[in-house]
Amino acid sequence: MRLLTDPVLRSRVGHLRRHGPPPQVPPGIDAVLLSHLHYDHLDVPSLRMLGGAVRLLGPRGCGRFLARAGFSAVEELSPGETADLGPLTVLATTAAHDPRRRPLGPRAQALGYVITGESSVYFAGDTDLFAGMADLGPVDLALLPVAGWSPKVGPGHLDPERAARAAALLCPRLAVPIHWGTLHSFRPGAWFSEPPHRFAAQVARLAPEVEVRVLSPGDSLEL
Repeated sequence: MRLLTDPVLRSRVGHLRRHGPPPQVPPGIDAVLLSHLHYDHLDVPSLRMLGGAVRLLGPRGCGRFLARAGFSAVEELSPGETADLGPLTVLATTAAHDPRRRPLGPRAQALGYVITGESSVYFAGDTDLFAGMADLGPVDLALLPVAGWSPKVGPGHLDPERAARAAALLCPRLAVPIHWGTLHSFRPGAWFSEPPHRFAAQVARLAPEVEVRVLSPGDSLEL
């Protein structure tokens, strides 16, 4: 099974520019997991590159908006609900993040996902620490955001230190820092490239049993 999470396949989204070339549209996608409705996570033109019949899983409240955008296979989930994707089970989890698509778009509670098959993967989406995060683990792989598109992340996000605390709560076998080194609104500098390494250092202090793998955008790993 091939899943995409919050795909942004263009060189820019609004005022945000991509650092480096956009990825090629991947073939053979079985489903897309959408964590929330913000423009840098639910990018309608990117979804259209995958075709109107692509299966989309997203937070409850997104269905009508996506149907109007031309997508015919949308499944809405609330925290605690599950969906079956072939041999995989996808559990929607809580995420502490702004539910609005500003200025006039719909509201839908942000989600994370735990995908379980032969291995288990937690994709956090955008979130801050929240009560019950420890109940989601242990998992084999945790994909944890550690930064954003500007030097500071606001409420509802994880920075390297809070992401390391999340890793300590989740107890994954492997943690990969995400949500860094791609989109930016300020000129890239140390703030753009240092967060995953700060995360790794904090995990070594707070949860030394968790292995951290820092991947540059475009890299891959086999679990």
